[in-house]
Amino acid sequence: MKWLIGILINAVLFMAIAGYFSESFVLEGFGAALAASFLLSIINVIVRPILVILTLPATILTLGFFLFVINAMTLEITDYLMGDAFEIAGFGMALLAAVIMSIVTLILDKTILNSSKEK
Repeated sequence: MKWLIGILINAVLFMAIAGYFSESFVLEGFGAALAASFLLSIINVIVRPILVILTLPATILTLGFFLFVINAMTLEITDYLMGDAFEIAGFGMALLAAVIMSIVTLILDKTILNSSKEK
């Protein structure tokens, strides 16, 4: 259930980022956002652990900030696999989107988890 909520949250985040950065982050619609979010979740399960292991020295040297670069790389892979339905203008935009998504997801996780623990 948490996985499906995460996909919906990422899809909404994709729509918000596409609305705010309309020229460099393009989506065809909410269906494309859902498909991209689903594809990103699969990439995060399969490819991301390999990237984390291969870049472990850089991640340690940057005190974990290199994980944002890895997240941007997974967004770029999603962009490549989605075709014209999901377009990110460049790596800089992917990095900015990764940072925004990480911060919003962290805040939502903390608020959702804290409210569910109280019940």
